[in-house]
Amino acid sequence: MDGPPCCCAAPRVACNDRRILLKLAGATLAAHAGLPAAAADDAQAADTPRAGDWLLPADTEGATPLGADVLSFGAGPLIVVAFDPLRRRVRSGAGRDRILLIRLDPAAMDEATRARAAGGVLAYSAVCTHGACFVRDWRPREQRLHCPCHFSQYDPLRSAAVTAGPAPRALPNLALREEDGRLVLGSGFSAAPGHG
Repeated sequence: MDGPPCCCAAPRVACNDRRILLKLAGATLAAHAGLPAAAADDAQAADTPRAGDWLLPADTEGATPLGADVLSFGAGPLIVVAFDPLRRRVRSGAGRDRILLIRLDPAAMDEATRARAAGGVLAYSAVCTHGACFVRDWRPREQRLHCPCHFSQYDPLRSAAVTAGPAPRALPNLALREEDGRLVLGSGFSAAPGHG
């Protein structure tokens, strides 16, 4: 094996091997669809969350766009998907495009984090940077986001910096703003979501 095993892959498949297999699968699907592999990659990139998108709960179809008031301060994260208001459809919604929202006290945030918040609501990738599991647990006493797969922890008040566990980097962030009572993305992901 050429690297640490991935938590969501077959037990004997290394992360590097898994990436190669996924690229080959994507190229094969693109070929069957009559698209060159680069066009398939471009199509996926074009369908990721971006500035101007609204946010909807990940597990609810036909929901109305979320406002900051849907989240209570310190109550824990909500997993959402980006919604393209021009095309009136959810962005790809692929696992790695899921977004984690959490509402915290702006006075406790560092300056860079506070600048991306809207009404105390912060947006981060919901995908752990270690093993691609969903970061969905909240530890209110420590004020930490927690990944249940390998126990990485992130500090949402400090740009989701890693505070414990094997995660190699912070969760990518997204800027938020409020418009007409809705939370609106002010940017796409600050870095590629997921592990690697």
